[in-house]
Amino acid sequence: MTRLQQLGLVALVAAASLLSACSEKPQTSATKQHDGKPWQGVVTGQAPDAGFKAGDQAAWQEQLRTRTQRGQNEYTRAPATP
Repeated sequence: MTRLQQLGLVALVAAASLLSACSEKPQTSATKQHDGKPWQGVVTGQAPDAGFKAGDQAAWQEQLRTRTQRGQNEYTRAPATP
C-alpha cells in the first residue's frame, strides 16, 4: 500500500465518521402522555390557590391574569421615583 493510498483511506474513514454524526435519530417517548386541560384540577401533591375551583375555566384564567399583574408587571412592582 502506497503512502497516497494510506492517506486516502484515512481521509475516507475520517469523512465517514464525521458524516455519521450528522444523522439524528427520532426522539420519541416510550409512553404517550395525554395531558388534560389545566383548569380540570390539581395534580396530587399540589395545593390549589385560594379562589380556584377545579373545572372552572373562567376562574383559572382569572387566577393567571391576577398572578401576571401582581408578579410580572414591572410598572406595579417598581416604586415611583420623583
